[in-house]
Amino acid sequence: MSEFSGATLLITGGTGSFGNTVLKHFLETDIGQIRIFSRDEKKQDDMRHELQLLHPNHAKKVKFYIGNVRDPQAVKDAMPGVDYIFHAAALKQVPSCEFFPMEAVQTNVEGTNNVLHAAIENGVKRVVCLSTDKAAYPINAMGTSKAMMEHVVKANARVAAERGETVICCTRYGNVMCSRGSVIPLFIDQIKSGQPITITNPDMTRFLMNLDEAVDLVKFAFEHANPGDLFIQKADASTIGDLAKAVQQLFGDTGTRIIGTRHGEKLYETLMTKEERLRSEDMGQYFRVAADNRDLNYDKYFINGQVETQADESYTSHNTNRLDVDGTVKKILTTDYVKEQLEELKKA
Repeated sequence: MSEFSGATLLITGGTGSFGNTVLKHFLETDIGQIRIFSRDEKKQDDMRHELQLLHPNHAKKVKFYIGNVRDPQAVKDAMPGVDYIFHAAALKQVPSCEFFPMEAVQTNVEGTNNVLHAAIENGVKRVVCLSTDKAAYPINAMGTSKAMMEHVVKANARVAAERGETVICCTRYGNVMCSRGSVIPLFIDQIKSGQPITITNPDMTRFLMNLDEAVDLVKFAFEHANPGDLFIQKADASTIGDLAKAVQQLFGDTGTRIIGTRHGEKLYETLMTKEERLRSEDMGQYFRVAADNRDLNYDKYFINGQVETQADESYTSHNTNRLDVDGTVKKILTTDYVKEQLEELKKA
């Protein structure tokens, strides 16, 4: 944590699942200050009281800023003195973004641009932006807005690199188990109420990672990024059907009900496209996808004979390591939420 020693970290969307996990990782280190920027005063108040109760000796490190990333002035007001930013603020629900796509654009695209402009203007050292597998070959509004967000990241990273102060990069990951709005808490609630689990399509595959892995990916990107880099974790996957069986194996079998694919959903997700794979670097647990740093003078690249444009295959939830039901049980048991829910079940 040496780079964070005495530093000020700003987390946009900081009251969400990711922000809470970042606090767990950073709060009791020698970091100087953590700024939580979000638009929900109730969530901020809840977080403040929980910190005072559970971490009385460190709670003063956390400062709260109410604001929306859509508002450039609110973002600027939270920026002075910030050394590093984890940009997590986003609209993430696929169906709601399908019905209100401009809301996704204003938060995910324009909001990101506001954060990055303010970061560059204030000389922030490093910014890590969080993206999603739905940004690769997007078919829905949420994924499209996140794909545009990634392009905004690359464009601003290029500008920042020319000024030589702020390093901007991006991470992309799959489903974060037990984050807000994810399916595992829904399954558990349905079982608790004696209702069958609702499954969209049992053959769908999804990447699985826990919140600690999401934070580890962001920390890895922070430590290794060049301007405009995209970092991707190698992740396991399972079918939605096996995920449902895994949850039922732990909490009880109340049956299943197929409800059909929701608006904008894919059969499988892509973490790295064929085009990105061509310029990727295998770094062990992670891939680094370098920014395409060509300029608009295409003639010189054509003359030099650069014709390869894509690798043989994308990196998807269909061709990554596929967990069976037992493997999925072990994976979901790595989440604090599932362990806490099992403890409550034992006490009941």
